[in-house]
Order: sequence, then structure tokens, then C-alpha cells
Amino acid sequence: HVQLVESGGDSVQAGGSLRLSCLLSGTRYIPTYMAWFRQAPGKEREGVAVFIGHGATYYGDFVKGRFTISLDDAKSTVYLHMTNLNPEDTAMYYCAGDRGEPRWPTALTFAYWGQGTQVTVS
Repeated sequence: HVQLVESGGDSVQAGGSLRLSCLLSGTRYIPTYMAWFRQAPGKEREGVAVFIGHGATYYGDFVKGRFTISLDDAKSTVYLHMTNLNPEDTAMYYCAGDRGEPRWPTALTFAYWGQGTQVTVS
């Protein structure tokens, strides 16, 4: 079965950068939709970025050009490169995927999920 494992979360100062990684296993084919979501304490899970198989990418409004999602098909890995981080970006970041047509950015429509990686910005 499909497994997603995130890594790269850390504690950084405001203005800093991080690169999150999501390693996909258990399948030969990367799901058409691969996305990053985040959830801060007391808040709903929100869509950060999505990569669609043909190369289209979409971002949450709050990203404002600071983050980039990318896919390395050979490594079965999805990345989220984050720059100019601020304390409002503090959250657990989750990798998600779906083979169908999930309703981005609605989290519940994505079938596959990782366990998350914590990002803390101070």
C-alpha cells in the first residue's frame, strides 16, 4: 500500500528557510496529485501547495510566492522549499496524495497521508 514519509521539519528563526521532503513508497506510480497541507494547534488543516501530474502547481493564498513544490520522479520524492518563514507558518506539515481528482485544497478528498513533520518559526 502507498506510504508517505515526511522529513525536514525543524525550528528556525523568522526569515529562514527549510526544505521538506516526502518519500513515497509501496507503489510504482506516483499519484497524480501530490500535495502539502499544514495544521496549527486549534486550526483546521489547510492546503499549502499541490503538484498535479502534468506539472501544474497551485498554492494557498498565504504562500505569496515564498514556497515552491517540486517532484523528483526518480527519487519518488516530493519537496516543499519554504523561504522567508514567519511565526504564522508554525504548524505540522503533512504530505498527501491522491490518484483521482481530489478537490484541492480540501484535505478530506485526499486518500494518502503521511504522519507529518513539525515546523516551528520563532
